[in-house]
Amino acid sequence: MSQDTQQQQISKKRVVYTMPGVDAVKVRRDEAYRATDAGTHTIDLYYPPDSTTETRTPAVVFVTGFSDLGAQKMIGCKQKEMGSYISWGQLAAASGLVGITYTNTEPATDVQAVIRHVRQNAASLGVDETRMAVWACSGSVPTALSVLMQEAHGYLKCAVLLYGYTLDSNGFTGVAVAARQFGFVTPCAGKSVADLPRGVPLFVARAGLDQMPGLNEALDDFVRKALTCNLPVTFVNHSTAPHAFDLFDDSAASREIIRLVLGFLQFHLLA
Repeated sequence: MSQDTQQQQISKKRVVYTMPGVDAVKVRRDEAYRATDAGTHTIDLYYPPDSTTETRTPAVVFVTGFSDLGAQKMIGCKQKEMGSYISWGQLAAASGLVGITYTNTEPATDVQAVIRHVRQNAASLGVDETRMAVWACSGSVPTALSVLMQEAHGYLKCAVLLYGYTLDSNGFTGVAVAARQFGFVTPCAGKSVADLPRGVPLFVARAGLDQMPGLNEALDDFVRKALTCNLPVTFVNHSTAPHAFDLFDDSAASREIIRLVLGFLQFHLLA
């Protein structure tokens, strides 16, 4: 298989779960949120099928910790154009939420610009700026954690962290080493679980057969410390799953965890 074919397959890979309404969601593409020397950055918004222009709907921001400059070299497209982000955006919308994906070149600052733009333009975008969540997976989790650590206004109601690199602690440097190897950013380097807000529920999923170096070692330590701090954590261990099981492990267990993620978001954003 050629490298181009492999890149195409990865970029088009969709989540292994679907649900009624996915094909009927409404999409508002390429809403500008920031102008830079590299060009205009944009967001895509996925709306529930029955949403109207007057509706103010809670939203999930799908956080990316990799620059699109690197992503385009590796997989041939921007991250919001990947089948994984498209299908997660559709699933969020079919669950009654607004799913938000975006382009970026500076992950740590661009995600803050996305959230700021959405909250400042909530009325015209049809978003409830008081009820938002962040979702991240793999090497994007450190960027999501940095967003949580800066949460000061109570608008973030929950966060989903799937099979992610987290924080280095106790002399462990596996996250930093992986960041250099794979090209993701670590905006909360030097921080600890104690820097997370106490009132934001977390959904943490672990892939038991994760092959990414140092990932589960850091993740296990993160969960232990989160429990020691008595943070509101929902933890799921998919014991037989590889990394990125939502894309590569088409099993009943993977689909159940995806359903749990969507239910978690609905509970904390729509209840």
